[in-house]
Amino acid sequence: MAPTDKTAKRKQRTRRAIQALAWFGAAVVYYFLFSYLFDTPAEYELRHSTDRIKHEYQTLLAEYDSLSVVVDNIEERDRNIFAILFDSEPYDFDSEYNNQRVELHELLLSKSNQEMAEMLQSSLNDLEQKMQLLDESYSTLNDGVSRLGSMRNNIPSIQPVTNHELTLLTAAYGTLMHPFYRTLQEHQGVDYAIPEGTRIFATADGVVKEVKGKNSTSGVTVVIDHRNGYTTSYSHLQSVKVKRGHRVQRGDIIALSGNSGLSLAPHLHYEVRHNGMRVNPIHYFFMELTPDEYQRIMRIAQSGMQSFD
Repeated sequence: MAPTDKTAKRKQRTRRAIQALAWFGAAVVYYFLFSYLFDTPAEYELRHSTDRIKHEYQTLLAEYDSLSVVVDNIEERDRNIFAILFDSEPYDFDSEYNNQRVELHELLLSKSNQEMAEMLQSSLNDLEQKMQLLDESYSTLNDGVSRLGSMRNNIPSIQPVTNHELTLLTAAYGTLMHPFYRTLQEHQGVDYAIPEGTRIFATADGVVKEVKGKNSTSGVTVVIDHRNGYTTSYSHLQSVKVKRGHRVQRGDIIALSGNSGLSLAPHLHYEVRHNGMRVNPIHYFFMELTPDEYQRIMRIAQSGMQSFD
């Protein structure tokens, strides 16, 4: 073969390779341009779903900002009410527990694995001892309840008003600021801030011992004798549904709440006495409160509020 033919063929092969590379490069450029300028159906759907999520996020963010303003206003009004009525700041139920959790977390971070294992074992041992004591206490309590028989219905064990959210208790048993004399005095019951006409329930079976009229500082009052050393009283009532000598059962409606007597605002003042001694009524809500609810209502009671009477 002549040298000129070989050269021509070599040039032809080179030209074809360059053309192939050019077509390949053009295809690559076309693919990237198409991908950049146009979305596949899946990409289009994903892109627009992201846009919807962004729009919903912006809407929720605006609602959150609006609610934050409302909550701030409510908190400010709450502080003003407490300052006017109770001479105190609203009680923060959660901050002390949040602080305790933070301290515990920091403590655990400073411990080695061995120390944490020892702490866990110690906690388990304490828990086993408490469980044993709790089991013994439960057995003792169960035996006592069995011996009581039907007389257990004569022990005050519910709240005198419907208070599922535990938000109605405004003053507890103990030393509180008197609303009229502005001095610290013993408040020997609990106050529920409720509208006039709210139903009041007997907290245990018993017999109506006394119905007092309006001409006293406690206003219209019902006293129930539960015939086992316990008596309960319900004061500042609007009207009474029972008479002296009537037998009542736990949960019976005995009166409607009011604002009679020496009272700052419509409320119910409720007391429990055992063998003539006034006791903390909160300890006698055990039939309707879980342990967590009991702890919560005790924290509310410890908030240092002012009585309504």
